[in-house]
Amino acid sequence: MSKYFEYKGLPLVRKGGELYYGTMGDPEVVMMQLIGKKDVGGVQTATKVQLYRMLTDESVPVMQRITKTAVKQSLFEALDLAYDWIGKRA
Repeated sequence: MSKYFEYKGLPLVRKGGELYYGTMGDPEVVMMQLIGKKDVGGVQTATKVQLYRMLTDESVPVMQRITKTAVKQSLFEALDLAYDWIGKRA
């Protein structure tokens, strides 16, 4: 049993307002920042998510690790794009 929540077979880990999708042993992961949210029936729901596809190679300077960016209007849209970026090859 995995100790992380998974989305389509890859780990999804939350750290504050950020989500990391993928495995750090792979060449790239996707970092998602929740930059907009609203209350829907007492539940905080993401309304704007910034995505960064990033290299996991720590020898590369942080700002040079970003290989692609995007903004989506929901967490579902963000996860779907993140899977397109890195999940289909897993």
